[in-house]
Amino acid sequence: MACHPNSQMVVHQVEKINGDINHQKFIQDIYPQRKPFLISGHDLGPCMHKWNADYLADVGGQQMVKLHVATQDKMNFITKNFSYKTLPFKEFIRRASATENQHYFFQPKEKYYLRSLGNDPRKEIANFMEQFPALVDDINLPQYYESSAFFSSVLRISSGNLQIWTHYDVMDNTLIQITGRKRVVLFSPQDASNLYLQGDKSAIVDIDNPDLQKYPKFASVTRYECVLEPGDILFIPAMWFHNCGALDFSIGINVFWRHLDCSYYDSRDTYGNKDLLPAARANQILDRAIKALGELPDDYKDFYARRLVSKIENLCYLK
Repeated sequence: MACHPNSQMVVHQVEKINGDINHQKFIQDIYPQRKPFLISGHDLGPCMHKWNADYLADVGGQQMVKLHVATQDKMNFITKNFSYKTLPFKEFIRRASATENQHYFFQPKEKYYLRSLGNDPRKEIANFMEQFPALVDDINLPQYYESSAFFSSVLRISSGNLQIWTHYDVMDNTLIQITGRKRVVLFSPQDASNLYLQGDKSAIVDIDNPDLQKYPKFASVTRYECVLEPGDILFIPAMWFHNCGALDFSIGINVFWRHLDCSYYDSRDTYGNKDLLPAARANQILDRAIKALGELPDDYKDFYARRLVSKIENLCYLK
């Protein structure tokens, strides 16, 4: 345990487990702790020596893919400091694996990020085994969940030195690193009130050099860090905030599953990032409560708002 050099926040290294973890051991030893674990030792198959830029470019060929293209190394979903573009997979791989390109959208050193989608993202869930069938036999994915709980498998490919915004997911997931290294910084769900959320995303873009005058509560968060090497698997429990940054040209698979009963999840959600149905209803009720409080004089509004917050803390917060 250490302190972050730019604040008083506590920094922990994510606990690492060596050895091939089967489903039973995962359910018995890892899942109940509801915290991230870095797992190494699983045999991921031929992908570990085959999945380089040349191989993927040949396999993907002219298949069109939708990308994020960024001119900065920290992508911000709230201000949208990136653009969505479409390229043939082969050309995307060529550009993403290079540090500078002769052909580009904005500038030679722009960066690229792919989060694979369903063929019709409005209706279809991402399943890389269907979108990239030629790659299926290359990889032996760990299965820490019942088959009926599977939600999606997402192919993630990134230029080096590119960081994704801090966010949470409502499902458990594993981030499986195949090529390159990736740094992941995580924050507990109990730090939600210190992360300046806008929806499921944090407004704090630079988590390493935060503006603590603008975001003073961020100084009190507890931070968990790890670097995924090729072959590593990171278990990210639902609701844990995470910020991922590719240190090199990076290839990985992200697998999501429903660890709760299906009735909690929005059946229309193809991305897996909509709040659980009871939480969505609670948010709607809260909006109505805020509107009702707005009818009061300011001093009364402040008083009753504090009462409501105190009631929620007493009845809903984990002790």
